[in-house]
Amino acid sequence: MKPSIRVRTPREIRSARRPRRHRCWGHLVAAPLWPMHDANLGTLLRTCDAVGACLAVPSFSWVDAALARGNTLREPTCVHRVGSPLHWLAAERKAGSAILGVELADEAVRLADLPAARRRTVMVLGHEATGIPPEALDLLDGAVEIPMAGTGSSLNVAVAGSLVLYKLAGLL
Repeated sequence: MKPSIRVRTPREIRSARRPRRHRCWGHLVAAPLWPMHDANLGTLLRTCDAVGACLAVPSFSWVDAALARGNTLREPTCVHRVGSPLHWLAAERKAGSAILGVELADEAVRLADLPAARRRTVMVLGHEATGIPPEALDLLDGAVEIPMAGTGSSLNVAVAGSLVLYKLAGLL
């Protein structure tokens, strides 16, 4: 028996998407504020575009080149430059944003139980080797953990961030 799966055309896919109101969507922000590998930034940039999120990055000298290499999109993407991660997170929290860290913590919510974001939410990602710095943990409203069955203790930052962004966007 022949499968009855029909692949949608690129035009059909584009017409089914939500229209963009403006360049900065603002509802979701991925914040890999302590990156170690530049390839992760390009991957997160693509995920941000896919789910309608912005990307907040530190102003390290190599970040712009990493984003340029990773940005294979035709449309401009929403990228915010952050001078001081701690000051920026504090300002976001004071402005009413929910600050959610992707971190292994006793109080962390399992990814499967994470509800979609209902207000502006900043998803904080830590350093690939050391996680979110202790002084930034105090600025979090909560944490989300991605359960793993294997022997590793964590996923690649871009993979973890992408999973959580899709869940926060209500697309999973």
